[in-house]
Amino acid sequence: MHFLPANMVCETKMVADEEMPGSKNDAIVSSSQMWPATAPPPPAAASSPSASPPGSPSPEEAEAAEQRLLKPEGAVLIREFQPGDQASVCRIFYQGIMERIPNTALRGLKQQPKMLLLYSCLTVMCFYLTKCSLLTCCVPTLLLGARYYYSRKVILSYLECVLQTDMSDIEQYYMKPAGSCFWVAVLDGNVVGIVAARGNEEDNTVELRRMSVDFDQRGKGIAKALGRKVLEFAVLNNYSAVVLGTTAVKPAAHKLYESLGFRYVGVTEHYVLPGMNHSVLEKMFFQLRYHRYRLLLREE
Repeated sequence: MHFLPANMVCETKMVADEEMPGSKNDAIVSSSQMWPATAPPPPAAASSPSASPPGSPSPEEAEAAEQRLLKPEGAVLIREFQPGDQASVCRIFYQGIMERIPNTALRGLKQQPKMLLLYSCLTVMCFYLTKCSLLTCCVPTLLLGARYYYSRKVILSYLECVLQTDMSDIEQYYMKPAGSCFWVAVLDGNVVGIVAARGNEEDNTVELRRMSVDFDQRGKGIAKALGRKVLEFAVLNNYSAVVLGTTAVKPAAHKLYESLGFRYVGVTEHYVLPGMNHSVLEKMFFQLRYHRYRLLLREE
């Protein structure tokens, strides 16, 4: 399979828009829109080079004004990963995964009807055996506390595993192999979002991976721009489809994938993360659902 040079597909700039499906601002800004044309400089005056018309800006002020024109405040730049981004990338990824602890322990319980039934039975049994209302009221709190403990334990083990593999050497895992790439979103000079693409030559698909955005910068269209970058990469490199898997509990993540054109293809119950030890208590208090999405680009 032929791959285009990375510098042809990895520079995108867009003006931040709201992350809403069907937004009028969904399209990535083209290069002609990103870099406004500037008028050619006027011919040099016949007077001395050091002389300048009264009230004209200094060269430094003119240069600063030009930089503001080329990159207006609030604009988001999507570019390839650079070695100096490593610390920011790991921070964003770590914080994004840590958000899964309360989401999995508490919100995720709504997606586990069997566990809800089991916890309810344990609460009723406690009252039946002890006849103590106070102790019975403590049972749900203890059960939720156990869910939080095991969610934290498993997710921290998963983070340790990931931060020692692909996220420890992004250059080696994503930038050097053909058909893979890693991008960062930059806002006001700071890295605020990440996403990766990993090609699979066996089925000619590319996997969207490691997408995460700083909590304070969400709702500005950054995640959608990162997702579009992966789709653009897949099209230009002649992949037939883009696939992704997620354990996200919040509906907003699933709405984002659907707004990008992904189709929901299934779910794996009781998904196993690296670092799990499969103990009885762990199975009782930690469950994950792995949702799969696919976006078909062309028929094989």
